[in-house]
Amino acid sequence: MTAPEATPDFEHDEVPSRDDRAFLGHPKGLGYLSFVEGCERFSYYSMQTLLVLYMVKYLLLPENVGNVVGLSWLRSVHYSGLEGQPLASAIFGDYTSLVYLTPVLGGILADRWLGRRAALVAGAVIMSVGHFLMAFEGLFLFALIALVIGVGLFKGNIASQVGELYGPGDLRRAMAFQIFYIAINVSVIAAPLVAGTAGEELGWHYGFGTAGVVMVIGLLIYLKARPWLPGESATGGDAAKDGAKLTRADVPRLATLAVLVPVLAIAMLTNQEIFNAYLVWADERFALTFFGHKVPTSWMITIDAALAFSMLVAVAWFWKWRAQRTGTEPDELGKMVIGSVFVIVGGLCLVVASATTPADVKIGLFWPVLFHLFNSIGFAHLMPVSLALFTKIAPRALNATVVGIYYLAFFAANKTIGIVGGWYSSMDTTQFWLLHVASAAFGLVAFALLKVFLGKTLADQAPA
Repeated sequence: MTAPEATPDFEHDEVPSRDDRAFLGHPKGLGYLSFVEGCERFSYYSMQTLLVLYMVKYLLLPENVGNVVGLSWLRSVHYSGLEGQPLASAIFGDYTSLVYLTPVLGGILADRWLGRRAALVAGAVIMSVGHFLMAFEGLFLFALIALVIGVGLFKGNIASQVGELYGPGDLRRAMAFQIFYIAINVSVIAAPLVAGTAGEELGWHYGFGTAGVVMVIGLLIYLKARPWLPGESATGGDAAKDGAKLTRADVPRLATLAVLVPVLAIAMLTNQEIFNAYLVWADERFALTFFGHKVPTSWMITIDAALAFSMLVAVAWFWKWRAQRTGTEPDELGKMVIGSVFVIVGGLCLVVASATTPADVKIGLFWPVLFHLFNSIGFAHLMPVSLALFTKIAPRALNATVVGIYYLAFFAANKTIGIVGGWYSSMDTTQFWLLHVASAAFGLVAFALLKVFLGKTLADQAPA
C-alpha cells in the first residue's frame, strides 16, 4: 500500500505507514531520503575528490598560500613545520575527520531541541554556503568550517530517519541501508566526472560551485518529501516528543557501540586513504595518458565508485539469493569479517604495484583497478552493514545521537589518515601500503573476536 499523496501538516505530522512498499518494496520515504543523501554525498565527494589535488597543485604553492586568510596563523600553532603535500594531507585529515565528529553534536541538537528536520535543513543551507565560499581562495578556511558545521547538522539526522521507516523486526532494514549506500555511490561516481572534471579542466572553483548547486537541489527535494518521512513534533526533538528515556538496559548497548567505533575506524583506513595520499600517488605514478591526453586524476575516484556501486548491488543480491536458497546468511559481524578479508587482498594489490614497478616507469592500471574491485567488495560488507547494526541496537532515546556516534569511526579514521597520509612523501611506498594492509588485518581479527564474544549479546540487544 502506498503512502497517501498528502499535503504537509506543519503542526501535526503523521508517521507514514511502515507497510508502505511503493519504492522497490520499501517505503516511499526511502527513495526520497536516498536521493537527498545522494545530493549531499555528491557535494561531499566533490570536496573529497578535489581538495588534496587543489591544495597540492594550486592553493599551497608558494605564490598562492599567502592569500588564504588565517592559514599563516594556523600553521604556526597547529601545522608547524608542514608544507606542500604533508600540509595538504594534514588539512584534509582534519577537515574529513571533523565532518564525522560534528554529527554527534548534530544528533544531540536534533534529539533534544531542534528535531531532525530543522537540523537537517539548517545543515543543508550551511553546506551550500560553504561550497560557494570555496570560490574565493582567501576564504578557504571559512568555507571548510561552514562545510564541517553543515555536515554535522545533516549527516546523522538523515540516516536515523532511514532506520525509523522500519519496525524493530522488519528484515528489510539491512537491505534499506544497502539501497541507501547505492544512492551514495551513484553520487561518488558522478562527483569526479562532473565536479572533478570541471575543477581540473575548467578551474578549481567551477568544481566546488557545482557541488553547491547540487546541494541546493537536495535541500529542495527534502522539503518536498516531508509527507513520506518519519514525523516529529514541531516544538522539539524525537526523544522529547515520545518521552523516550535511557534505561539501565540501554547501558550494554552503548558499551557495545563504544567498542565497535575504534575497531571500525582502524578497519577502514585503506578505504579512506583513497581520497588522500592515494590520489597524490596516482597523479605522480599512474599511467593516465591515453591517445596523448592525460585524463583527470580524479577519474580514479569514479573507477572506485563505479566498482563500489556494482559490488554493493552484487553483494546485496548474493546474500538475498543465498538466504532464499539456504534460509541462512551471516549476521552483521560475520559479514564484516568477510569484508575485512577482501580489504586485505585489495591492499596487497597496491603493495604488488609499488614493489614490482621501477621508479622511472609509470604504473599501469591493472593492479590499481584490481585494488578497487577487492576493496569495493570489502566496503559492501563493512559500511552499510555496520550502520545497520548501529541503528538496530541504538536506544530509542538516542537514535540520532547514536548514528552520530557511528560516524566517530570515520572521524578517527580520517584524523589518522591525515597523519599517516603525510608519511607518503618520506616513507617507502611499498611499506606505506603494507601499513594499510596491517590495519585491515587488525579489523579482521577484531571483528572475529567480537563475533565470538559479543555475537549473541548483539542479537539480544535489538530494542523492542
